[in-house]
Amino acid sequence: MTFRKPESQDGSRVHKLISECKPLDENSVYCNLLQCTHFADTSVAAEMDGDLVGFISGYIPPKQQNVLFVWQVAVHQKARGKGLAKRMLAELIKREESTDVQFIETTITPDNEASWGMFRSFAYERSMPTEEFILFDSRIHFAGEHNDEYLLRIGPFNRDDA
Repeated sequence: MTFRKPESQDGSRVHKLISECKPLDENSVYCNLLQCTHFADTSVAAEMDGDLVGFISGYIPPKQQNVLFVWQVAVHQKARGKGLAKRMLAELIKREESTDVQFIETTITPDNEASWGMFRSFAYERSMPTEEFILFDSRIHFAGEHNDEYLLRIGPFNRDDA
């Protein structure tokens, strides 16, 4: 398994990976291209035998330089059960670009047990505190057409323990 920063050529591969990882929301290929270029420093691609089997897209919000916001985590079925998502997340927070990061934030729908489990396990293994609350309400923000999105905040953490 190798980890690296994504490149522009990965955009369509990322799009295909995400489409194979239901129930993840699919974005446009163009959006995935931006994730692989503009947000490459805070995203990670995982390859196994030359195949893209994992991807995390993230960014550091302009007004929250101490937060890494994880937009999406995708792990192909053939790479599941190996702790890949947690390993990619650890890779991101160890990067030089994450020097000022003290918190990880993400949004998760209530029914996405895999994401809840991965992020909570990541925090637990590192003795990092967590908090959660509704960030985007189904009725208010999605006109009832999407589940609530809960913000999960992990940290603060010691970079040496990450």
